[in-house]
This record gives sequence, C-alpha cells and structure tokens, in this order.
Amino acid sequence: MKKIVTIIGARPQIIKSAALSNVLKKKYRGQIQEVLVHTGQHYSESMSNVFFQELGLSLPDYNLEVGSASHGIQTADMIKGLEEIFLKERPKAVVVYGDTNSTLAAAIAASKIHIPIVHIEAGLRSFDKSMPEEINRILCDHTSTLLFSPTIAGVENLKKEGFSTDTKEPYSADNPKVYHCGDIMYDNHLYYSQKVNELLSPYELMTLQSQNYFLCTVHRPDNTDNPTHLREIFEAFLALMEKYPKHLLYLPLHPRTQRALRLNMLEDFRKQIEEHERIKILPPVSYVNMIALQQNCDLIITDSGGLQKEAYFANKLSVILRNNTEWTEIVENDAAILTGWKKESILDGIKAVMETIKIGATKFPPIFGNGNAAEFIADEIHKICQYEIKNLNEEKER
Repeated sequence: MKKIVTIIGARPQIIKSAALSNVLKKKYRGQIQEVLVHTGQHYSESMSNVFFQELGLSLPDYNLEVGSASHGIQTADMIKGLEEIFLKERPKAVVVYGDTNSTLAAAIAASKIHIPIVHIEAGLRSFDKSMPEEINRILCDHTSTLLFSPTIAGVENLKKEGFSTDTKEPYSADNPKVYHCGDIMYDNHLYYSQKVNELLSPYELMTLQSQNYFLCTVHRPDNTDNPTHLREIFEAFLALMEKYPKHLLYLPLHPRTQRALRLNMLEDFRKQIEEHERIKILPPVSYVNMIALQQNCDLIITDSGGLQKEAYFANKLSVILRNNTEWTEIVENDAAILTGWKKESILDGIKAVMETIKIGATKFPPIFGNGNAAEFIADEIHKICQYEIKNLNEEKER
C-alpha cells in the first residue's frame, strides 16, 4: 500500500483535510494509507479537538505539540519533528494546506529529503510580504510538485512567477504541475450545510433565525497584537451597536484576541465590550455552528481569510478588516469590501454594504468550483504515489 503524510496544525486545515481524507478512505481504501500529523500549532480543545469529533476524523497518528512560540522557534521545532516522521514513514508524498507555519515547516522538511509536496490552496497572493502567511505561501509553492489552486486568479499568479501550466509527467519539484481544481472548503460547505438541521437543536436554529445580527471575527496578529488597531476595531463594534439598535453582534473570540483584550485594553473599555447587552462574545465555535451563524446573519465582518470565503459560499456579503486579501475574486465580484482597521473606514464600509444588501443586487457566481475538488485532488495524488523517490536513507546518514 502507498503511504502519504498529511500535515495539519490549525483549525482551517483540520476542516479542509476532512474532505480529502473522506475521499481517500472511500475511493482508495487498500491503495493509499494516509498518516495524519498534527503539529499542535492550534492546541486547545476549542481550536482543535472538537473538529475531529464533529467531522468524524480519525485522531492524528502523531502530534508534535509545538504550542505557541515565536515564528522562528515554532517553525524550527516543527521542521525537526516532521523530518523525523518523514524518515520513519517514508511517504510517497506530503500533503499540506494553506499558508500557516505548519505548511512552511512541512515544505522545508519534505523538500530537503526529496519527498514530493502536494500544496492545496496554491497560488494565492495578497502581495503583502509583511504578512507571514504570504511568505509561507510563496516558499511552499516554489518547493511543491503538485500545486492545486482553488481559483483561476491563483493559477495566473503562479504563471507570473514562472510556473508553466503545460508540464508533462513525471512531475517533480523541478517540473511541477499546476491545477485549477476549485476549493476544497466549498466541498465541505456544501456537505455540512445540509447537516445543520440534523446536528443543531431546533431551539438553537430557531433562536438564530429569529434574530438580526452581525457575525464578526478578529484574530490576525496585525490586528490583535497592535493595541491601536484592536481598539479602533472594537470602537467600531460599539458604534455599530448604536447605529443599528435592533441588531446583535455575535463575536466568536479567538484565544489570541481574548488575550490581547485582557493585556492591551484598559479595563473600562474592555468592560464596555464584555458587558454590552447586544455584543454576544462566544468561545470559538464548531464548524457546523459557524455555518449556522453564517446562514442566518445579515453581514459578516472579519479579518479571516477562511471566513471571507465561507461568507461567499453562504451568499453573504462581508466587510474585511484588512487592507488586502488573497481572495481577490470576492472583492472583484462586489461581494466584499476592504476597510482596514480604522474605525471610520469600518463604519463607512458597513454602511455601504448594508445599503447594497437592501437593494439585493449582489450575485455570487461559482468562482470556487463545483464541490468536487477533493475527489479531483485524490485522483492526482494516487497518480503521484506511483512515482519512485530518492532513497531517504542517504539523507539520514548525513
């Protein structure tokens, strides 16, 4: 049986991996063995374990438990642990998702010992190298053998960086293959959107359906770790409640944001937020609960790349608390607006989007594929599993 190693480390990667793992089990059982490695980048119950249970995933075969640290320390610890696993498991390919430090560490470790890298969500660019994620994306793409882009824009970005879309087998890091395959998260969204009624209680659904509310998330270090940015964003939330007195604001709070509010905000200001009767602060919610929140909200306000897409999947407009986005098609289709972190820009953006919602003119063309990305990716991984790779023992002996 051929073996692949899949690397996950953050909440979105766990969710993405569910779609591919399910296809591999159904279509390639007895042909491909998937070894699942959790780096421990997200290590809390609310940000990790709950998703394995909800999505019906097997628990990881390995957990590096790296926890939080500086980028350099965290990535270095991952590289060391992953190299040991790769040398032990000798996989035909290493599968990575997105743009986290886990993605980068796996790409470095695998490329050094000549294991083909399969990058899912390749080609995305914000064109802002001050973002750690942008560096991770670029470096991972340029060491990968199979690059699966969810959008046409992603393919075009890779072509501009010198990738060819006409390469022939056998593929390698020197002769990589670029695919436009659609978004694997869209596969999951379609499937689990149908499960909401089964997995949530009638009371939970009825409560959401009877309310007018904004769904908000804030977690990017550029916003959470800068006290000025964080205060402006939460001042905008307080002002939003004054402008829309019939609306609630649901705020699933990332541990990083919770810590930043506690450490960097004055107690009086923090209490205004925590004790506001219409700002509903929630712990990180499960994937299905987040889908339910998306389906029933009036507007999504976020700095999350993943939630921008999920808003689009749910036919919801979004306000993006950033100056740029890797999901450029969403903005180009007038389904989202970039506001940055300044209070007045956020409020102006929300006002404009709410007026657009009132008119009801926004369309959501199918830019993220047809919901079959996971099966397409699994078929191509099956092909590369037939390749021979260099003897890993040579590297082990150095």
